[in-house]
Amino acid sequence: MTVIEAPRSRARSRTSFEMYSWIFMRMSGLLLVVLVLGHLLIMNVLDGGVQRVNWGFVAGRWASPFWRTWDLMQLWLAELHGTNGLRTVINDYAVRDSTRFWLKMLLYTSAFLVLVLGTLVIFTFDPSMK
Repeated sequence: MTVIEAPRSRARSRTSFEMYSWIFMRMSGLLLVVLVLGHLLIMNVLDGGVQRVNWGFVAGRWASPFWRTWDLMQLWLAELHGTNGLRTVINDYAVRDSTRFWLKMLLYTSAFLVLVLGTLVIFTFDPSMK
């Protein structure tokens, strides 16, 4: 006989964080579709394919503030969107509070490191270093 456990009750928060999180997932998902499909179209179809990507290609592309902003938005939205999704999965499937806490700490730490390092690369990239 299979027993289905009752859902864990959570204290209701006054800030409605989960509602804002849900809205963020929908809005960031829509924007990511545009950014990623645009990226794929430009990189793979219009610019001659991925075999052209090298130091000079990135240096030329990132000489424009438009492309740096495009890539920065892609990085931040994808990382935050994915982190929020994994946070939800952890909340749904981690049974023990301590497990949930440590999994979320690992998630937040790794997301922070990726965001900081990715942003640092985008802002400090120097094409003359080669």
